Amino acid sequence: MSTTSLSNIRKELKKEQRSLLLKRFLSNKLLLTGSVIMLFVVGVALIGPFFLSYTPYQMVVENRLSPPSAEHLLGTDNFGRDLFSRVVYGAQISLGVGLAVAVITSVVGLVIGLLASYYKTLDHILMRICDGLMAIPGILFAIALMAALGPQTQNVIIALSIVFTPHIARVVRSKALSIREETYVEAMRAQGASPLRIIFLHIAPNTISPLVVQATFIFADSIITEAALSFLGAGVPTPDPSWGNILYDGKLVIFNAWWMTVFPGIMIILAVIG
Repeated sequence: MSTTSLSNIRKELKKEQRSLLLKRFLSNKLLLTGSVIMLFVVGVALIGPFFLSYTPYQMVVENRLSPPSAEHLLGTDNFGRDLFSRVVYGAQISLGVGLAVAVITSVVGLVIGLLASYYKTLDHILMRICDGLMAIPGILFAIALMAALGPQTQNVIIALSIVFTPHIARVVRSKALSIREETYVEAMRAQGASPLRIIFLHIAPNTISPLVVQATFIFADSIITEAALSFLGAGVPTPDPSWGNILYDGKLVIFNAWWMTVFPGIMIILAVIG
């Protein structure tokens, strides 16, 4: 068979694979719905700022607590700031915190889980630390860390990363322990491959699937926890907008200005469901 024929066959196989993946994606209503919701939320964060007439910090005191109108699509807050602008920029901060925490916990948790699965001494030490951290309710632990670190956005990311890393480490360790007993890993060990080579070149790639699944849950949990921290006044500091601290401002006037809690609440729900 000629090289040209083989090349054409490969191209056809790739087209069929792409077509099959697309059909599976479109037939999975839950996945399709979640993807559309996330595209909307991410679109609000990335494209929304180009369509704003007000900055999220611009205060017009005489317009405070104005209901939704043509001038202010989502109304104004108790300082006269445009709520639509604050929700849009709040999406950037809330999604940014969730993404940063998911990435940091994935990387750190992957390393901890892999090392713990291969070295018994490290396993006892690292897993006991993880057990101790996981024994503390996440929100209480995050509040305690924020009290020690101070209410800043980067400190929210650090605190939530500490809270959620043990979860990733546990998942990776569990998967890696089963993989290290596989025949091909034993063969690599018999050939004299170094432990680090075995861990990061042969075990790590096979832990990616459960790692990605867990990271998506942590992304959603981070958004909720950041909102809870900000709602309690221990998260993203004002005047920087996040969905949580918009809710914090809204709880004081919830009966007079329903829009201050409804719209950021809807965005949190959409981001978590998506």
